[in-house]
Amino acid sequence: MLLPGVCPLRYIEGPMTTLTTTEIRNFIGGQWVSATSDAALELANPATGEPLGRSPAGSAAEVDAAVQAAHAAFPAWRALPAGDRVQFLFKLKALLEEHLDELAALITTENGKTLSESKGELRRGIENVEVACGIPVLMQGYSLEDVAPGIDEIMVRQPLGVCAVITPFNFPLMIPLWFLPYAIATGNTVILKPSDRVPFSAMRLVELIHQAGLPAGVVNLVNGGKNAVDALLDHPLVRAVSFVGSSPVAKHVYTRGSASGKRVQCQGGAKNHVVVLPDADQETTTRIIADSAFGCAGQRCLAVSVTVTVGEAKDWFRESIAAVATGLKVGNGLDPATQMGPVITHASRERVRSLIGQGAEHGARPIVDGRDSLSGGKGSFVGPTILDGLPATSPLMETEIFGPVLSVVHAGSVEEAIAIIEHSAYGNASSIFTSSGAAARRFRNAVSTGNVGVNIGVPAPMAYFPFSGWKGSFFGVMHAQGRDAIEFFTDKKVIVERWPREWSRRF
Repeated sequence: MLLPGVCPLRYIEGPMTTLTTTEIRNFIGGQWVSATSDAALELANPATGEPLGRSPAGSAAEVDAAVQAAHAAFPAWRALPAGDRVQFLFKLKALLEEHLDELAALITTENGKTLSESKGELRRGIENVEVACGIPVLMQGYSLEDVAPGIDEIMVRQPLGVCAVITPFNFPLMIPLWFLPYAIATGNTVILKPSDRVPFSAMRLVELIHQAGLPAGVVNLVNGGKNAVDALLDHPLVRAVSFVGSSPVAKHVYTRGSASGKRVQCQGGAKNHVVVLPDADQETTTRIIADSAFGCAGQRCLAVSVTVTVGEAKDWFRESIAAVATGLKVGNGLDPATQMGPVITHASRERVRSLIGQGAEHGARPIVDGRDSLSGGKGSFVGPTILDGLPATSPLMETEIFGPVLSVVHAGSVEEAIAIIEHSAYGNASSIFTSSGAAARRFRNAVSTGNVGVNIGVPAPMAYFPFSGWKGSFFGVMHAQGRDAIEFFTDKKVIVERWPREWSRRF
């Protein structure tokens, strides 16, 4: 059944804004459409256990309807001048700013992170909308007269067509905004497939896009799980796929999408390291690393998982990080006093608890153990945890825990610390804390990760830089954001012209 182009979400206003249970719908060709596939996943507020809705499985038929709508909208959208296309993004930016508090509460309700973290996520997303508004400059090509007598050559950028954006649960709005603004600004049409664990934020985003006046079919929303993903990967009209998620799924998306001739960019998992030298500022270093490890309950792809202390830093860091971790207030992210919220589901909570237990079995000492944090409630809580002395042979050194768990290991030198990072199969991010410029330069030059921080706990690139990633953390060529996004969402066309006064076969 077709429904008006109005989002079906409703809110209960109060001290802690919450989402009522609603039907999760698709948005196809400018209309909200009830899902035809079976409900596959029961959704609950991670902090309270209260039911939020039932997420549909998704189907090839639903995906095809969205793709056909996007394909039909493409010719008129690509023909619209770039300066006119970005006017819709200016409106969307204003709407995101206007509804920032509401959107943050929605993210917190379905994801669990704190309100301040949700607002920070939105700020990062809005940055990408702002950068994409520069498409009239960023999308320009180049030309050269007289490459040969009377012959001119021009390179122009043109949109690809229908693009799919498949996003994870940990940043319900920021990651869609890594891709979507650039895709539509460059003249493409989009199918957004959000995580089936956090569908409500994406629905609200699409409503705001509709409110901004974007033509029907330019942005479409399809909910679902693996069924919907595989249907997008196999659909012959989908030209490009952007994905963020775990490395095994990223590899699946990259392999299957590439096999059908699509352009694919897949950000995968991570095992991020931070190196602490003896000359680092102790208090500042500790607090920044604690925020990196335990912020968003450790559920971010740039969260530090392993701290490598060098030399004398071993003694003071263990004591200071334990003190900070123990003092963090864990609870409902809608409570302004909360400093860390829950993990996304009960299943995730049990997985994290199990991995902490494995670390202890492998010889690590849990100097802070969060397995029983708020265990009496209905939420999916795991408290900050620190595993000291995790052996290099432990599988946990290569496991993306995706929870508030920090392992601490020791190295005798910067070179040894770099070697530990080199050994990892992942290459998303690493950081060093030091007051030595020489050590920092040596580290940033040699370390094998795509994002590097110097006295920075979460080296997240600004929107006008690419979100890099190496080794098992990325599959593809061009990354998200900035100039890489322009390259990814456009094809280069080279035109060679000759307009002679008199035709001649002589060259």
